[in-house]
Amino acid sequence: MRILLVEDDKYIGQAVQEGLTAKSFAVDWFKDGNAARYAPQDVSYDCILLDLGLPGIDGVTLLREWRRGKVTTPVIILTARDALTDRVGGLDQGADDYMVKPFELAELLARIRAVMRRASGNTAAGSKVNTLTNGVITLDVVTREVQVKNEDGSVTPAELTSREFALLQALMQRPGAVLSREALEERIYSYDDEIDSNAVEYLIYTLRRKIGAKAIKNVRGAGWKVAKAQD
Repeated sequence: MRILLVEDDKYIGQAVQEGLTAKSFAVDWFKDGNAARYAPQDVSYDCILLDLGLPGIDGVTLLREWRRGKVTTPVIILTARDALTDRVGGLDQGADDYMVKPFELAELLARIRAVMRRASGNTAAGSKVNTLTNGVITLDVVTREVQVKNEDGSVTPAELTSREFALLQALMQRPGAVLSREALEERIYSYDDEIDSNAVEYLIYTLRRKIGAKAIKNVRGAGWKVAKAQD
């Protein structure tokens, strides 16, 4: 999943970026409002983490512009402002949640999962935002555990790298849909990442070795997919 982080504090920004990257998120970090202004229109993000006290354009103005421009991506405000009027103001402009600094990474991850559940219409904990499965592959986005059902009905766990997990998660979010190299790169890499020309192909190769050669299907000239549950 890909996250837009708009935060001018270098220590908080670095901590959030490193923490989320370690959990298989791709994070684009912008340090001022002007730089982030058009990012949600250019990239399909899963969630936006937005500071209020930004140089250039402040967070509330950014949020107002995004919502007026039909950007529906869930937004969590991250700010040191803890006054009730600030919280209400941010929520009234279209924010989905509000976190006061300092905060723990575990709580931030839980808030991200919660706003994504609400955005997808799944409000219960343990919904499909937390667990993805097509009947053969089961992926838990909280624990990052992956299990593969064998032909004899037994289940084998698979240990994946962060990038392997991110790629598999992108495919599992749309079982049956063919995702191109470009679409997968957008889901698993951030702006700052240097991407080798065969990076996606290599990840597919290593994933197949761990979860089975037939788990990920190649559609010649188009991309890759995982099977639907009924396939």
